[in-house]
Amino acid sequence: MKNIKKLTILHSNDMHGDFMAEQIDQKLVGGVSLLSGYVNKVREEEKNVLYAIAGDMFRGSVIDSEFKGISTINIMNALAPDIVTIGNHEIDYGIAHLLFIEKCALFPIINANLYIKSNAVRLFQPCKIFEIDGMKILFIGVITDSVMSAAKSDEVGAFINTEEAAKEVGKICDAYNAIDIDFTVLLTHIGIEDDKALAALLKPEWGVDVIIGGHSHTLLHEPVVVNNIPIVQAYVGTDYIGRFDLQIDTDQNAIDSYQWQLIPINDQTCSPDHQIEDIIQRYKSVTDQKYERVLARFSKKLTHPNRSEETELGNLFADIFKDTLGVDIALIGSGSIRNKSLGAIVTYGDLCECFPYDDSVYMLKVTGRQLRQMITYMQRDEAFFGHTEYYQFSKGVRMVYSRTKHTLEKFELNGETVKDDDSRLYTISLQLFHFNNLEDIFHVSLAEIEANMKPYIVATSCRSVLEEYLTTHPQLKSSVEGRNIVID
Repeated sequence: MKNIKKLTILHSNDMHGDFMAEQIDQKLVGGVSLLSGYVNKVREEEKNVLYAIAGDMFRGSVIDSEFKGISTINIMNALAPDIVTIGNHEIDYGIAHLLFIEKCALFPIINANLYIKSNAVRLFQPCKIFEIDGMKILFIGVITDSVMSAAKSDEVGAFINTEEAAKEVGKICDAYNAIDIDFTVLLTHIGIEDDKALAALLKPEWGVDVIIGGHSHTLLHEPVVVNNIPIVQAYVGTDYIGRFDLQIDTDQNAIDSYQWQLIPINDQTCSPDHQIEDIIQRYKSVTDQKYERVLARFSKKLTHPNRSEETELGNLFADIFKDTLGVDIALIGSGSIRNKSLGAIVTYGDLCECFPYDDSVYMLKVTGRQLRQMITYMQRDEAFFGHTEYYQFSKGVRMVYSRTKHTLEKFELNGETVKDDDSRLYTISLQLFHFNNLEDIFHVSLAEIEANMKPYIVATSCRSVLEEYLTTHPQLKSSVEGRNIVID
């Protein structure tokens, strides 16, 4: 006779400060109040429940950015997850601030592979064991260097790749297997493709049962199974929550059976948590006073539906930087634009939510060969699946890129072909994050760029550039012009 015990695991990822419910088709959708209502309901109905968050609680709302994540931690404290791992956006306010934030959290934050460089000491506890109903449940937190590139500017952490992450998981599993762990969860923030790669590297004897991930904002309707390990995500924001209902064979320390669902969060399926709503409203009342002033009115609402293609909003922002900074080409990371639309009326809060990364802007000079190389490498296959950055280009650019041949079939600037043997140097602008990751994103080294001219900061605040332009240029327009045409 099997010794079977039931376990329910709820999970969120990439919440990005999505605190407020939205009115969609006569329903209130998402928001932490309704999310908390669902979590509370399950905790009341089921005996053994754990709620996990797989990174990126921060960024995406003015409530988060105005209080530098302290508001988010207070709201999360009220939501009361059982376990959290960090994502790349937890580090946006700096490593030191993240460590302060951790001290504010009333829940454990785990990560197995974020280190201090000087002595290889982990910044966080690598794992957490929960003892529930006679079961021992092990959670291990994982992130890798591929999603932590923003931390390169801090010079305080060392991050590892997927292969090394697998070894680290094995080391932890080996260390705790003797405790008779009944169930093991990898709580990751590395994206669905890296989750699959990681799962394939895990040895069965390590006993990893499921991977709960984040980062890639993947909408799943059923788990992806690799190496007999179910991999799940709960999309992005608070519109959904993932739910595992598991039957655990505690004699074999393995899953006997499971059901996984992606549960929609709305006022027809969840009751609001009014106490959390009150906490959120207190923060919102502060931000409303500062952020509700009107900056501009566009001629129409501008859209940004897909990060891996030219968009109306991407063109507008790129053009603003080009005109303001006087460069030949302004490149804007598509991922810097966090909303799918903006306008027609634009408040300061709208701008901050849509373009939350207020970093500096660098100008650099590149040869025609370097520029072609950068643009070609930037459009490698990973860019179209969200595994690296895609870019929006300023006016005057006309390109045709072949995905099958991985070549630029056409590249013109202001009607003139950009050639490998061009004698002229082109000025381009890049946000700080993208400048710090030149080699990873564009396959060109800083030394190569500095041989042309030492790059320098031309604007200390992206947001100031955008705000000033919007307030001084009424009825702005933008359209998709075919600046970057991609062919198969």
